[in-house]
Amino acid sequence: MTTYVIRRLLISIPLLLAISFITFMFIHLAPGDYFDQLRLNPQISEEMIKKYESQYHLDKPPIIQYGYWLKNLIRLDLGYSFVKMSPVTKVLRARIFNTLILSLASLLFAWLFAIPIGTYCAVHQYSWGDKVFASLSFFGISIPNFFLALLLLYLASLTGILPTGGMTSVGYEDFSLLAKGWDLLKHLIIPAFVIGTSAVAGLQRLMRGNMLEVLREQYITTARAKGLPEGRVVYRHALRNAINPMITIFGFQLGGILSGAALTEIITSWPGLGSMMLEAVRSQDLFLVMGGMLMGGILLIVGNLCADILLAWSDPRIQYR
Repeated sequence: MTTYVIRRLLISIPLLLAISFITFMFIHLAPGDYFDQLRLNPQISEEMIKKYESQYHLDKPPIIQYGYWLKNLIRLDLGYSFVKMSPVTKVLRARIFNTLILSLASLLFAWLFAIPIGTYCAVHQYSWGDKVFASLSFFGISIPNFFLALLLLYLASLTGILPTGGMTSVGYEDFSLLAKGWDLLKHLIIPAFVIGTSAVAGLQRLMRGNMLEVLREQYITTARAKGLPEGRVVYRHALRNAINPMITIFGFQLGGILSGAALTEIITSWPGLGSMMLEAVRSQDLFLVMGGMLMGGILLIVGNLCADILLAWSDPRIQYR
């Protein structure tokens, strides 16, 4: 397993380079750049703009700019964000923790509900419970995340039970440790529920299908014929095999953190990487876009690697060489 992990990490290096090169070139295909917006400001002189372009090598051809970016990347320097007026590493460091909290909370919510519900629906196929959960899953898949977020925020504004946006309340720094945790949890409920709802709907249906397929296998029939308790047959024998395809999906979900949370972060005013990336792309903040892209690529690679390791751990038949 150690050799496999090292080999996967080495393979990921050219993959990240290819992704970064394509992203860098696509950014330059868009008309204009960030400095075109500055030229509209009469308080900023053309000399100042040319000084910035020369300092960050933005006055050179795109391929040369990419070479300078790679050179700085080796020194762990991701460049300077002109929109945030701060180094990209500092901006990412401030935002990644917020996104990880939201994404891990939504993933935890989705998986804790989807696996048991999918298993129940498969074991009780065509029952009233199966039909109710099937209807709820269609609703969860159909309703757009942004509409659900707006609806929950509106209800929160009417009831006052939950905050209507943001990550913390006013005066958060003066709260006690317990009060800080409770305040963060209250702000986390709406965005985590919005992101997790659509995930629960899809995962529950997949888990149900996997479980139904496994329950028809011959070894399940044999286990029942031996007189094993139904709970042991379902949860010890069938569930372990039915959950394997779900682990692979978990790897892709972990890698899709940025794209999945972006719109929800914007609507709920959650200060994460998703909203930052959208702002960076709209303002053509080159180095911030590249930094966010790099984080997304790393999350995708780490997510799939974690999925492979979890598959080997859950199923002894799977071996990596």
